[in-house]
Amino acid sequence: MDTFFLFLLVGILAQAVDGALGMAYGVISSSVLLALGVPPATASASVHAAEVFTTAASAGSHALHRNVEWRLFLPLTIAGVIGGVLGAYVLTGLDSTVIKPFVVAYLALIGVWILWRAGHDVKPRHLPAWITAPIGVVGGCLDAIGGGGWGPTVSSTMVGAGHDPRKAIGTVNTAEFFLTVAISATFVWALVSGHWQDADALQNHAAAVGGLVVGGLIAAPFAGLIVKKVPRKVLAYAVGGLLVLLAVFQGVQLLR
Repeated sequence: MDTFFLFLLVGILAQAVDGALGMAYGVISSSVLLALGVPPATASASVHAAEVFTTAASAGSHALHRNVEWRLFLPLTIAGVIGGVLGAYVLTGLDSTVIKPFVVAYLALIGVWILWRAGHDVKPRHLPAWITAPIGVVGGCLDAIGGGGWGPTVSSTMVGAGHDPRKAIGTVNTAEFFLTVAISATFVWALVSGHWQDADALQNHAAAVGGLVVGGLIAAPFAGLIVKKVPRKVLAYAVGGLLVLLAVFQGVQLLR
């Protein structure tokens, strides 16, 4: 029960930050799971199982508050699903001891990237519309492999491309629901087909997944409102710093 309440708090914090920044639920949740010794594939599957519920609530909130740019929604969603399925398939076929150092390094880089963006006045750039598809594929793939990465990759790029931050975050968060469903379905297929050899560890983390789901659902309905009200720079420093600290902690564990 202690595990449930711990991840309930993690889910609330991560989803509140995600609602304001368009990123962080996956990377914070997976970082905490990895720090507790959960294998990368199991951590990613656990987080995405929770996100099926939280992204649905978050998407509904953003749609209600008219934060979604529907013109970009469909191509972004299709590309993200393709990348997410490929990433999940690759991750479940790898030994956790091999992939974990790369996942830890990836999450550390995401944290440094968020901190850098928070401390610099990044000028908007206008990118051609076709770039949405490759960004979606890369974001979906990184999201599946790292347990998070869709928001940091896609939201930041869209904002940097000159899109209104409110619309970028709302569109990316809404598309994330379909990405999460696709990644979760791929993990289930890998489990049923025998492609995923370490899947037995999933049953040991049911309390953590339950906590992430309930905590995320508590905060998710407020996502559309948070994105309008909370200063993004303050939250960016908070999530970036947390990710770097968690990555350092995991790195020390790997060296033991």
